[in-house]
Amino acid sequence: MLLRTLSAWMTCWTLLAVAPLAAAGDTSRAAQAMTAAARALLDATPAGQQPELLRPFSLEARGDWNYTPRSRPGIAFKAMQDAQRQAAQQLLAAALSEPGLVKVQAIIALEIALREIEAFGLSRDPENYAIALFGTPHASSPWGWRIEGHHLSLHFTLADGQVVATLPQFLGANPAQVPRDIANKGPRQGQRALGEEEDRAFALLAALSPAQRQQAVFNARPFGDIVTRNAAQLDPLAPVGLAFSAMDAAQQALLLRIVESLASVAESSLAQQRLESVRAGGLDGIRFGWAGATERGQPHYWRIQGARFLIEWDNSGGNHIHNVWRDFEGDWGRDVLAEHYRRALASSHRH
Repeated sequence: MLLRTLSAWMTCWTLLAVAPLAAAGDTSRAAQAMTAAARALLDATPAGQQPELLRPFSLEARGDWNYTPRSRPGIAFKAMQDAQRQAAQQLLAAALSEPGLVKVQAIIALEIALREIEAFGLSRDPENYAIALFGTPHASSPWGWRIEGHHLSLHFTLADGQVVATLPQFLGANPAQVPRDIANKGPRQGQRALGEEEDRAFALLAALSPAQRQQAVFNARPFGDIVTRNAAQLDPLAPVGLAFSAMDAAQQALLLRIVESLASVAESSLAQQRLESVRAGGLDGIRFGWAGATERGQPHYWRIQGARFLIEWDNSGGNHIHNVWRDFEGDWGRDVLAEHYRRALASSHRH
């Protein structure tokens, strides 16, 4: 069943890939594609299931997120009929880049590995990934959607015909590197769902001078998980590590490559929107901080924090990754939607 889903995702991506958007910051094409796919999913969902799929468009509902196995709002793939699966695949193809789609598939497929590797692996379910719609998908009214399951939580918020937020973004990998071939067409030995990001972080650490590394490494031990966990809202963490302004050009480029690789999970216009927000917050104040071991395969943690955003990476077990990207004001489009509602209120007063 999972293999059919993954194969169909790839097929749908090939059929539904769209040309790059004409102007930076214009996410209207992605918004149109998401809205159409979400409406198709809603139309394909039997009336009795629709209350599970449709959730309130409220910060309380959208902020209830997690990255551990649990019962989730929405409809899981295992409960979907073929027409629902097809619409869900179209929704993912509209929101993700081709590499991002492959990354999501790889994370989900790790559930097959855990079934074989763990003593309690039978509880791992690659079909227990749910899609929820928050509000009714419409071009003129705010709404959002989420796909969530073990080690995956992706959120998208739309308003005024644009995608106004693509955060929080949580990606995880257990095992971070598959230790052996997994039967039944599972992951192969050595596969790394988040290998590119891990390699880029170690490349930056290796490029630092001894004095810079001493400043970057702010704790001898990691924290057991990402510090912010699944908080609904967060403030900036303590400013630790090495500042972007204290790096040379080559080191700065390495840091930006980490940021870009995580942003590029999303469709190209959405990734560009996120990178513009990072630059708008100022690059010089960004800090790169490391905790724990500096050797591969050992427990470690790092974070990149700017004025507006936080990226955390935890590998406290040495082969189990949690990664999250948060926006201090813009998660779930809080900042943009606040302005949207202010404009709407001002307009109603004028009339």
